[in-house]
This record gives sequence, structure tokens and C-alpha cells, in this order.
Amino acid sequence: MVETRRAPRYRVSKSATIGYGRHAPGCVIRDLSITGAAIQVEDQTGIPDEFILFIEEDNLSLPCHVVWRRGYRLGVVFDD
Repeated sequence: MVETRRAPRYRVSKSATIGYGRHAPGCVIRDLSITGAAIQVEDQTGIPDEFILFIEEDNLSLPCHVVWRRGYRLGVVFDD
């Protein structure tokens, strides 16, 4: 399989929060790069295509948008 990502992703297990409106469900980042991430959630219901990913451990707030959804996982790209 040919790798098509712009930057390599690294496997991680970081707690994060998905922020949108007055909602902030928790999630776990499963892989991460400088351009995006794969996020695991308990339930995708209601999660919009654009949100802020808060990674408290690293003191980061990253605007992003969803590029794929599968089961309990979301693939996101960080917005510039």
C-alpha cells in the first residue's frame, strides 16, 4: 500500500476533548501527526464535521475538520 499522507503519523494514546457549541465529549487520540489525527470516541452521534480538538496534556487547541468516519473512529485534518 502506498502512503499518501503529507506527514507521518505516530501511534499515541492521548486523552482529548472535542469542543463544539456547548458540548465537549471526551475522546482518545490514537495516532497523530502535524497535519491530522485519528480519534476514538464512544459515540459519533452529534459530532459535527468541524470542531476544536483540545489536548490538555500538551496545552493545545486545534481547529480541525473530519475527513473520514468509521465505527468509533474519526480521521481529522488540522486547519491552518
